[in-house]
Amino acid sequence: MTTEVDLDVPLRIADLRAARDPIKVVVGPQVRDRVTAARTFLSAVLGGDRAVYGATTGFGALVGYAGRADLRDQADNTLAHLGAGQGPDLDPEVVRATLLLRAGSLARGASGVSPHVIDALAAVLATTFVPAMPRLGSVGASGDLIPLGAAAQALRGRGHAYLDGVRMPAAEALKLAGLEPLPLDGRDALALVNGTSLTTTATALALHAARAAHRAVQVLTCLLADLLGSDTQFLDARLLAAYGHPGAIDVGARMRRISDGLVASGGRPLQEPYSIRCTPQLLGAAEDALRHVDAVVAADLASVTDNPLFFPDDDLVVHGGNFFGQPAAFAADVLSMVVAQVGNLAERQLDLLVDPNRNGGLPPMLAAGPGQQHGLQGVQLAATALVTEIRRDTMPASMQSVPTNLHNQDVVPLGTQAALRALDQARLLHLVVGSLALGLRQAAYVGARTPTASGCAGALAAVAAAVPPVDPDRPLDGDVRRAADVIADFSVSFS
Repeated sequence: MTTEVDLDVPLRIADLRAARDPIKVVVGPQVRDRVTAARTFLSAVLGGDRAVYGATTGFGALVGYAGRADLRDQADNTLAHLGAGQGPDLDPEVVRATLLLRAGSLARGASGVSPHVIDALAAVLATTFVPAMPRLGSVGASGDLIPLGAAAQALRGRGHAYLDGVRMPAAEALKLAGLEPLPLDGRDALALVNGTSLTTTATALALHAARAAHRAVQVLTCLLADLLGSDTQFLDARLLAAYGHPGAIDVGARMRRISDGLVASGGRPLQEPYSIRCTPQLLGAAEDALRHVDAVVAADLASVTDNPLFFPDDDLVVHGGNFFGQPAAFAADVLSMVVAQVGNLAERQLDLLVDPNRNGGLPPMLAAGPGQQHGLQGVQLAATALVTEIRRDTMPASMQSVPTNLHNQDVVPLGTQAALRALDQARLLHLVVGSLALGLRQAAYVGARTPTASGCAGALAAVAAAVPPVDPDRPLDGDVRRAADVIADFSVSFS
């Protein structure tokens, strides 16, 4: 069944995720009325003597010069110089979600864009058409100019695009998809590129992935404690209430639900290592940080990121900086830190699990026959590599401003880099979580006790149903991915 997305209401992360496949974008009468009103107002303004950036002027540092007189020619003037992106093409799911978010911003009716531009975006999203959008080139300051410029050109039949996953000239992809090249004037072209839609999209998708991993690690921590027979004092409600942090209190409550019925074995130390004992504090702090990112993403999904903005009721054309992606830049850097520390936790839990000196006497590396078999040895090596890859890229991007554009853009947020990096890291964290889930499944096979909490037993059963025990050794890359997917799905029931 095709997902339906209404542009008259703010978009949700679920809408962005749905856009990976063909969707029905509803451009209702209220959207059409306000977009038409702004466009009519723009036409009246251009008939007078008011200057309108990008419509009567040059772009960026060249705003002091007159633009081209022909409006269609002005679109070429806007887009041609932005064809400077480099690097690999962005993932199709990111590009299509970006197009949807751009349509959502334009649908607010403050951009002066032609109604047919939103109709064209809706038509594209109903097919498998994906513009080839380069990853490198945006500083996230005047919007995501260069990547969005490539998308706009593809919609015009220039550059390259994908159809059904096959890369080809954009004109050919449009024709095969039954789409017409999109006609643009200068304001239309600028409205398509002058916003933070790529930055916001990548931040939103990274947030979704980070939240899924965060939930999963809460479940896996409880399963680890149950398999080891740990005492659950570290989750005590009075303890965490005294700590006072909302995230820790809520995470502790969730983990108590998962571990309800857990009976300590009495054979563990009085105090577990921090990778178990301090999980409500660590994951609670992550929860508090994720809530901040929730708020930023929600605001960005409902915002108008463009310049200038048009307010027909007030007879105003307002020039400003709503294309400046600093909120998402900060939020993406926060996400990066959260992902790195949750990854550190999961990797240390896996290390505890494979160590016979700390895992309650289970065989080293959880091997069914140590020496003759090697169990989780390769998986742990890969998990360590994944975590170090995440940590290596955790330097904040949002304050590494480099002036550019003849000092017109003399301070920039670099949010696109922060957001795409956070998305990369969150996808790696998913694999670290899968590695831990696989380790817990193997621990149960090689001698760990049967879980005493029903929530923990359910988590183990879900992973065990998808992943057979490691006996004998086999390549485990696919098993890690399956375990990650299964535990992410299971964890939703405790959200």
